[in-house]
Amino acid sequence: MVTAVLLTIAGLLLLVAGGELLVRGAVNLANRLGVSALLTGIVIVGFGTSAPELVASLEAVRLGSPGIAWGNVIGSNIANILLILGATAILQPVIVPGEALKRDGGVMLASTLGFFGLALTGTMPRLAGIAGVACLCAYLYASYRLDRRGPSVHDEETQPVERPRRRVRLWAWGRPILFILTGLGLLVGGGNLLVTGAQQLAGMIGLPESVIGVTIVALGTSAPELATSVIAALRKHGDIAFGNIVGSNIYNLLGIGGVIAIAAPNSVPPALGDLELWVLLAATIASGFFATTHTTIHRWEGALLFLGFVAFNLAVFLGA
Repeated sequence: MVTAVLLTIAGLLLLVAGGELLVRGAVNLANRLGVSALLTGIVIVGFGTSAPELVASLEAVRLGSPGIAWGNVIGSNIANILLILGATAILQPVIVPGEALKRDGGVMLASTLGFFGLALTGTMPRLAGIAGVACLCAYLYASYRLDRRGPSVHDEETQPVERPRRRVRLWAWGRPILFILTGLGLLVGGGNLLVTGAQQLAGMIGLPESVIGVTIVALGTSAPELATSVIAALRKHGDIAFGNIVGSNIYNLLGIGGVIAIAAPNSVPPALGDLELWVLLAATIASGFFATTHTTIHRWEGALLFLGFVAFNLAVFLGA
């Protein structure tokens, strides 16, 4: 029991450290490439903070525990909305850029509906996984092209200004790349320890692997999103905070879910359709509704989301 707990904690710490290094390096590269804060939040930070979920899920599939992988994807998205967006809004109301809400929020809703429909039936064929990854690539390309087209209505203040070209020393590019590579190494090691510990805990406590994945593993792999969004909100960068959560959810569903479906098709545990999938759908719709009202998620709305996260976890453990 002690060994399983220590492995889980060590894995979580490595995931947090790896995610931090990966995000720092990715944001540094994004600044040098001259992209906006919103695109940085969605593409760079959203991808970087989703890396723990990706690594943990792939390790779970490799070790023969697809229930942990699917539970991690669903649980991470629930945690992103109910816990992270809720806590962020409680600390500082999140001002949602209108253009981001229409485009990126719409993609998140469409991805959730598609994932919900397939997972609820217990079928997630390899073709659906390929389609999900392809849709993610198309979304990222479209986001980049739209962002580079010129200043947008939601990000005028954060657009990079034109500066005279200057020679950039090699170390200035090498440092963020080193951060990224080191972060990825820590993520791989942490993901292996976390899944191994979670498997042992599931066997000892007698809980299904999907329950461990949707709670403990999902909460641990969502730690980078929590830290990033809270810091961004406190610094009044609502575009990065919102973009991080939306981008992470899109990555989880289309990218990570797609990869899992390719590696282990039709492996969604039927038990996830009893509660978890419905909570995911309800949380996504609720966050979109709150964001639509004056394009701001207020403190009381954040409190409702946070209370929903507490109630969800209680229901999962009591049901198990």
